[in-house]
Amino acid sequence: MKQLMLGNEAVARGLYEAGVRVVSSYPGTPSTEITEAAAAYDEMYCEWAPNEKVAAEVACGAMIAGSRSFCAMKHVGLNVAADPLYTASYTGVNAGMVVAVADDPGMHSSQNEQDSRNHAVGAKLCMLEPADSAECLAFTKLAYTLSEEFDTPVILRLTTRISHSRSLVQTGGRTEIPQKDFPKDPQKYVMMPAMAIKRHAVVEERMQKLAAWAETAEINRAEYHKNAKIGVICAGACYQYAREALGDTANYLKLGMVNPLPEKLFIDFAAKCEKVYVIEELDGVIETHCKALGLDVTGKALFGYLGEFSQRTVREKLLGQTPETMSVDAEIPGRPPVLCAGCPHRGLFYTLKKLKCNVSGDIGCYTLGALAPLSSIDACICMGASVSALHGMNKARGDDFAAKSVAVIGDSTFIHSGITGLIDIAYNKGVSTVIVLDNSITGMTGHQQNPTTGYTIKGDPTSAVDLTALAKACGIRRVRVVDPYDLTETETAVKEELAVREPSLIISRRPCALLKYVKHKPALRVDADKCTGCKACMRIGCPAVSIKDKKSVIDFTQCVGCGVCQQLCKFGAITDQEGEA
Repeated sequence: MKQLMLGNEAVARGLYEAGVRVVSSYPGTPSTEITEAAAAYDEMYCEWAPNEKVAAEVACGAMIAGSRSFCAMKHVGLNVAADPLYTASYTGVNAGMVVAVADDPGMHSSQNEQDSRNHAVGAKLCMLEPADSAECLAFTKLAYTLSEEFDTPVILRLTTRISHSRSLVQTGGRTEIPQKDFPKDPQKYVMMPAMAIKRHAVVEERMQKLAAWAETAEINRAEYHKNAKIGVICAGACYQYAREALGDTANYLKLGMVNPLPEKLFIDFAAKCEKVYVIEELDGVIETHCKALGLDVTGKALFGYLGEFSQRTVREKLLGQTPETMSVDAEIPGRPPVLCAGCPHRGLFYTLKKLKCNVSGDIGCYTLGALAPLSSIDACICMGASVSALHGMNKARGDDFAAKSVAVIGDSTFIHSGITGLIDIAYNKGVSTVIVLDNSITGMTGHQQNPTTGYTIKGDPTSAVDLTALAKACGIRRVRVVDPYDLTETETAVKEELAVREPSLIISRRPCALLKYVKHKPALRVDADKCTGCKACMRIGCPAVSIKDKKSVIDFTQCVGCGVCQQLCKFGAITDQEGEA
């Protein structure tokens, strides 16, 4: 049956058809939908792990135990999972294991543009890269065949454009793969030095065999067109851009395996073209390989290392054509991202700005607190870094700095990699104040459950981490919970915890305003006769509040009645539906 599928959905279908038994992932855009879609197939066990390292380790355990396994993550998540993955390259597999990593050229939802092909090269792992949803399904199934044939984990590289685009997919049935016996083979699976040094030789031999396979593999194909003189070497989304921009005026070497790369196939293709271009987003991995073979190719000198490409990019760079664009006389206002109306993080960030705090930030919805008018985050590195970085800041600058500095981190991110930072603070006698923004969900990636919510990926009740008890077990004696909708309570808590010379944890607890089970109050309204136009209510940057004719206006379709703006109005102009200020 043919279906229109997202690339991520097609990967999930490929897992089902390939007989995968265990799926463990951590949500990260643009990879999240793979595991969400996989969870709909009851034949596969699926879970959200606390972080990508744990997910990769669960997948490793399942494949050693004899079951085909899988984990998914975004590109920065691969950094977290690199430790087990690099060593799994040495152990090889018992049953097939595949890791999907979704890169984000253009940084649509990420803090960097790293190219995961570098991890495949560094870990000496096979990497496949599909160019549409049909290939997402087919390459996923092929990955398990290669994994077991060549005794290796396989990485499936996606990009935002492939993950989130739809195309037709021919689906099939599930193939049940018998579970293999659990091996008692420490020479293969116990990676202590005496064993690992022998396995390294196996890895190098395996890469040679994979490179030989790549020479004639159907997924690496040359496409020649009559009278075409130029050649284009590309993979994934870049193949789609080139084909649409150039059509039959170019020859194509379309790669499905991007590590290891073949040699003779490249040399033969280049020999049939007068000029060869390499089109690849981010780093020049393919171009470097070509030049190592002595081929005269043009790539990064023309296309550069930055951002996401498009059909227009290819036309401009190769054909010198700049498509006509529509002009609009009116000035189009910018639309920067903003915290949602009623977001529980808004009251806390307003308070931190009011108190002129130094704020070490983290990855999540609350990163938007860095933007005006809240302007309340001074640094943001990676998941979990807010806690550790604050400890470093305070140790470097001393108690006076610590007395006005906090770290902010979400509940899911705290579980992901913030706990170890908190332990570091307690163990090394720090005095840092950490604030967990507990909105009862993993928000930025689209409302996934996490170990603090009490529900599994399928919505089944389970144990929930008690953040208060956890902090105390880590050695933090001062722990308190506040409601960020209550500005007075929040301000008092922050002041008091900053004033003490010992570590403390504040849990700013209020569910995400977009959760379906959250019951909102009626929208607030503005009494125009009382409004002075002072714009105090605008300081929180709520999209439901605006100024019209020098008076505040509240959009009732967005307002959830949280009351934060109401607490800022000194003139009682913001009232509920009954007119009470």
